[in-house]
Amino acid sequence: MTRFYRFMLNFGIFVALACFFIASPTYALSTSDTGIIEGDLFKLGVEKMQHGSYFEAIENFTKVINLKHDFSSAYSNRCLAYLELGNYHNAIDDCNQALKYTPNNVEAHLNRGLAYYRQGDYEAAIADDNQVIALTPHDFRAYYNRGIAHGMLGNHQQAILDYNLAITNIPQSSSFLKADVYNDRGLAHFELSDLKAAMLDFSQAIELNQNDYRAYYNRGCACGGSGNNSCAVRDFTESLKLNPTNAMAYLNRGIAYHQLGREQAAITDLRKAILHFTEQRETTIYEKALFLLKNLQQQLSSLSDIAFIN
Repeated sequence: MTRFYRFMLNFGIFVALACFFIASPTYALSTSDTGIIEGDLFKLGVEKMQHGSYFEAIENFTKVINLKHDFSSAYSNRCLAYLELGNYHNAIDDCNQALKYTPNNVEAHLNRGLAYYRQGDYEAAIADDNQVIALTPHDFRAYYNRGIAHGMLGNHQQAILDYNLAITNIPQSSSFLKADVYNDRGLAHFELSDLKAAMLDFSQAIELNQNDYRAYYNRGCACGGSGNNSCAVRDFTESLKLNPTNAMAYLNRGIAYHQLGREQAAITDLRKAILHFTEQRETTIYEKALFLLKNLQQQLSSLSDIAFIN
């Protein structure tokens, strides 16, 4: 999925930065004394969550709640299970219940904030992130998620400040998570047209996680935006090695090849982009890619006619 794109009919670089990653919250474990039945069911629900069996986890947490109506952690974890299944309405309802019984439940605020974010209610998401920060000022997840929400609202300077705080507070051992933060801070810099800072952040993300196709792809977009098409081709190529079905990377690399005068390579990439856009049912971008391909083929045909006449 792409975050945004820009299309320029003069064969300018087609920019489409990869979607950001939001760190998933950890499970909220119960610290209260519960009956043996409730405790066993709760533990089983957590185990199901850890194995990705969200429907079964919901069943277990529901049984716990039926036995003990004020079991806050059961609501909080069921909220997370609903969140993982994309059922944001039920997720919010459950987090509301968890917060009713334990108002300072950090995980419930964090999970509800994620649910609000995915519903597009970025202001509500920020409000929950603010609550987490007030309760646990060193929780990098809240700064990171708040930064992403600010970015979606167009508050890119504020997003950068939050990403800075996330980087400061993130555990040193979490190199992949840190790579995600650098990648998203790079996106914010890109939005502000600070391509130099964006490229530095994308490079840092690559250093921390060399297998993340998004960082290569995003740096390729920054290279293209800076007019360095050779750099763009290099990074789009690296991104495609890691994600060979990325139609946007083929499209962008094709345009970069065109800018370098490598027309046959450009046509090959545009054809691959069109193929993948068709498979992914990306109708609008498919039509634009097809327009580019036909335009380029017509230009080459005209050049061939001129050469033949001469």
